[in-house]
Amino acid sequence: MAAFVRSLLAELVIHQCSLDIRPHTIFLGGGTPTMLSESHLDSLLGGLRSALDLSQLEEFCLEANPRTIGPAKAALLHSHGVNRVSLGVQSWDESVLRLLGRDHSPAEAEETYYELRDAGIPSVNLDLMFSIPGQTPAIWLATLEKTLSLKPDHISAYNLTYEEDTEFLGKLQRQELDENPDRDADQFFAARDLLTAGGFEHYEVSNYARPGHRSIHNEAYWRGADYLGLGPSAFSTIGRHRWKNIADTPAWLASLEAGRIPIVESEDLDDASWLTERVALELRTADGLDATQRTVNTEQVNRLQQQHLIHPGPGRIRLTREGFALADSIALELLS
Repeated sequence: MAAFVRSLLAELVIHQCSLDIRPHTIFLGGGTPTMLSESHLDSLLGGLRSALDLSQLEEFCLEANPRTIGPAKAALLHSHGVNRVSLGVQSWDESVLRLLGRDHSPAEAEETYYELRDAGIPSVNLDLMFSIPGQTPAIWLATLEKTLSLKPDHISAYNLTYEEDTEFLGKLQRQELDENPDRDADQFFAARDLLTAGGFEHYEVSNYARPGHRSIHNEAYWRGADYLGLGPSAFSTIGRHRWKNIADTPAWLASLEAGRIPIVESEDLDDASWLTERVALELRTADGLDATQRTVNTEQVNRLQQQHLIHPGPGRIRLTREGFALADSIALELLS
């Protein structure tokens, strides 16, 4: 772990030789950074603060697993200026957590939430997951109501997806688990309706925020802002140049110990690729897609308006309540 932290900071220093890094946001995730011990986390957070010009920093966010954080670690995060924590609760139901392979209980997740609050973290997000086999409408409704009762600043509600090279995909292929588009839609609308009624703004397909608590970092991704990624498998995009770090951790460490940037893939995004990404990502947001600067299929726009999937009007293409549930397929239609 100590070598890992040193290499992350070394990678940052290498990039600083060619980039003027003055971040507006910092996000530590892509895993569970709170698995680091307090001393290693202190070294990492302190190293980032020492190495970077943080004069423009607006948001410093970190992902956390309920079993990997306690009062001392929460206080440490606050002392280093972490002002947003995303807590991976997923569910408040024991059976659902077991199916997902989560190692925490509902009680542990709630205790961790209050520890973050007591530490003074200004903005706390609770991550939830829906359309899980065995997760009945009643279980999902109870999860949403429990979440609202805690009064978090932000809620993320993600549809379960089956990724390559995971045990979940294997179980799906063996028909031990199932996919159900109707269940997806029903639980998506249940979340949207209950959370917006509870005072949350539905500002992206999977994200809900109280006023002033949108994820600044995620909004930057959706707008196509530049970002620098550090660590194994990390992606970066500066201008339209994109690169990926080597995935293998020992090889990533060895490369940095030798003073080399651990890049294994790179590309320059052409206009078509850039347009595809912008449409797919911007359309998922409440602000919608700026149609004045994007070439989209006018015939498809008119048809989608007639189907009440996008709001009528010039300038921006914004999804309706029903359209949000079909964001990905609508993006494909606009690009066809």
